[in-house]
Amino acid sequence: MKKTITCVLAVALIESAAAAPPSEAEMVERQAAYRAWYAGLPSAPEPVLIKHGLVARELGRWTVPEANQGVAVDAEHFYGIGNFALVKHRKDTGERVAERIGLKGGPIVHYNGGHVVDRRLVLAHSNFPHLPMVSSLEIHDVDTLELVRSHSFGIRFGSLTWAERHEGFWWACFANYNARGGIPGFDQTWTYLGKFDDDWQMLESWVFPPQVVATWHDSSSSGGSWGDDGLLYVTGHDEPELYVLRLPTGGGSVLEYVTTIEVPFEGQSWAWDRSAAPRRVIYGISRRAKDIVAAEIPEVPERSRR
Repeated sequence: MKKTITCVLAVALIESAAAAPPSEAEMVERQAAYRAWYAGLPSAPEPVLIKHGLVARELGRWTVPEANQGVAVDAEHFYGIGNFALVKHRKDTGERVAERIGLKGGPIVHYNGGHVVDRRLVLAHSNFPHLPMVSSLEIHDVDTLELVRSHSFGIRFGSLTWAERHEGFWWACFANYNARGGIPGFDQTWTYLGKFDDDWQMLESWVFPPQVVATWHDSSSSGGSWGDDGLLYVTGHDEPELYVLRLPTGGGSVLEYVTTIEVPFEGQSWAWDRSAAPRRVIYGISRRAKDIVAAEIPEVPERSRR
C-alpha cells in the first residue's frame, strides 16, 4: 500500500512538472496579484527623530579653552581633551592640577572621545583631517597625564572617535565625513560601530540610523558610551542633543533609534560620571563657549523604548 501511494505521488509530481507553462495572460494575472499582495503589507515607520520631552538639567560649568574635543571624568577630577592637549581639573573647585600639551605637528594630531577606567585615561585618537585615515588608542596615567600605552590601528576605513569596553568587548566608532577629512567617494553614512575582541579583531559592526545621521551635518558621531540601562548614548558634532540607540532587535545591521535627550552642550565627545550613580550625570563641552558642562540626564522611560 505504501509503495502504491509513493508511486501515485511521483506520477503526480512528474505530471505537474510536465504541465505547460502559464500563458501570457496568466502571468500578467499572477504579477498583478503579487503586486496587490505586496502593496497591502504593513510598512515600517518613517525614520524620524521622535522626541519624548526628555531634557537634561545643567549642574555646573567651567571655562576650559583647551577642551575643544571632549572631556573625561572620575570621582574627583574632570579632564579636558583638546586636539593634542590634556588638562586636569578638580571637580569641587575647578582648579587646574595638571596638564600635558603636545607639539603642533607632533605624533598626536586629534584626540577625540575619552573616559577613565582603572586609573587610566583612555583616549581615541586619529590624524583627522589628513588622509589616509590612521587611528590609535592612547592610554594615559590619570595622576601625571603621561602616556602609558598606545595601540595603533594604522590605516583603517574611518577615523576612531570613541571607544570603550562593555560586557567583555571593545566597542568603537570609526567615523567618515562628507567633506573635510573624508575619503573621496564616501560620506558620513559609512560611519560604523564595531564590536571587537581583546585582540581588536572585529566581530560585528553596525551603521547608524538615518534620522541620527541627518543631524550630523557634514560631520559624524563625535561621542558615545553605553549606559547602565543597556542603551547606547551618542552625540553628533554640533547639535545639543544626546541620541539614545540600541542594537537591532529585529535583525539587520542598523542601530535602532530610541529617543533624543536635549543637553546643554553642542555635540562633541562626552563622558558619564560613573561616580555619581545612581544619578545619571554626564560631562560634555561647549566649543562655542569654551566651557566644560556637567548635566544630569533623565531616565529613558520604558514606553519611549518601544
